[in-house]
Amino acid sequence: MINVRHANERGTANFGWLDSRHTFSFGDYYEPKRMGFGPLRVINEDRVSPGQGFPTHGHRDMEIISYVLEGALEHKDSIGTGSVIRPGDVQVMSAGTGIRHSEFNHSKKEPVHFLQIWVVPDREGIAPRYEQKTFPDADKRGRLRLVGSSDGRDGSVVIHQDVELFAAILNAGEQVTLSLSTGRKAWLQVVRGTVAMNGQELDVGDGAAIEGEPTLTVTAKVDGTEILVFDLP
Repeated sequence: MINVRHANERGTANFGWLDSRHTFSFGDYYEPKRMGFGPLRVINEDRVSPGQGFPTHGHRDMEIISYVLEGALEHKDSIGTGSVIRPGDVQVMSAGTGIRHSEFNHSKKEPVHFLQIWVVPDREGIAPRYEQKTFPDADKRGRLRLVGSSDGRDGSVVIHQDVELFAAILNAGEQVTLSLSTGRKAWLQVVRGTVAMNGQELDVGDGAAIEGEPTLTVTAKVDGTEILVFDLP
């Protein structure tokens, strides 16, 4: 079964400095049927104006992942981390027992465009932690590159949940396939471009919940297509 979440069906929030699209319920956007998919709780597509951002605020018991598409995102937190996240970087912050952080557009001139992803951890009370790694475009071209996992294998960032996160950059006609083990499900998010997936066509910003399908086959329709795929329990 495949359930497509079209980009124009997402919740919206616009505060002037922030333009956000919510795949699942978030903030003032509440849709009881859209509370997440398995442990995948939030996918927000955020655009932040130059020099603006999220002031210091707190989180607990959540794995928070940032995936920057354009521009640069500046991060500071209460465990002493200060970093700048750019395209190709994958950042994960385990909020655990409690962490405070801020996120700002690093540039005073250019906007920043990124995905904010929340995953419910497999246990509460994890010690707060921060991790950031770079995955060059060449590593993702024409294939599914593992960028996040529970055990950090293949150089991926560690996510405290039985989740595998893949990224791929594809040209028109290129195809990638993911086999799902029995009882597993998947979420596909189209970051750029257009794809055909198991008989469905998805455009930029679209997502799809996949259940009961043994194989996920994704074919790019245009050059420069970029996707994220979550293999979920």
